Amino acid sequence: MPKVQDQIVKRFAGLEAQCRAISLTRQVDGDGTSYAHQEQFYAWVTSALNAIQGVFGNESPHYLRFEKELSSISNNYVRDRKLDTFRGIFLGAKSDVDGGHLFALQAAFSGEIFGDFVATAKVALAEGQHTVAAVLACAALEDALKRFAQSNNLSVDGQTMEEVVNALKSKGLVSGAQKTLLAAMPKIRNQAMHAEWSKLTPQDVGSVIGYVEQFLLSHFS
Repeated sequence: MPKVQDQIVKRFAGLEAQCRAISLTRQVDGDGTSYAHQEQFYAWVTSALNAIQGVFGNESPHYLRFEKELSSISNNYVRDRKLDTFRGIFLGAKSDVDGGHLFALQAAFSGEIFGDFVATAKVALAEGQHTVAAVLACAALEDALKRFAQSNNLSVDGQTMEEVVNALKSKGLVSGAQKTLLAAMPKIRNQAMHAEWSKLTPQDVGSVIGYVEQFLLSHFS
């Protein structure tokens, strides 16, 4: 699992522990209702909201529900039942993080970025600039392969594309026609990145673009 993802999982675990440590006080001469310790609650809820926003975004159900509950608090008093609601929403977000759904979101986001590279490469190829297209397409493919390998718990930091490809093959993550086509990619990548322009053909570049497009559809959409 990539280090950033480890840090996010650890952060949410810490916030869960912080939430469970919030103490309750019973209102004197009241109806027996318990209230969350204000300083502890607001310290936690601010950090929790920030974490949910950073990971899932402003439009996620977790964030919207959390913010709605926060805006409904009156006089800064948070009853025990309201605290349970906040805890439930947060634990739902944490469950998605622990279950790997966060990583699927990251994959989709990465796919959009790689897609932009591929789109630019296709334009360059159509305009007769196949060397420029080769660099863009190969860069997108190499990064996509490494991210895909990392998402499957393979350690590929600092490895060449050929080493990454071999790691994916050894784990059975690529097979069939995809495996055969992928075997040719490191050679084209090296020619593009080492400025061996005379060895590159528009057909080579077209094959990389076609492969990376299919790869993104399969693993980053």
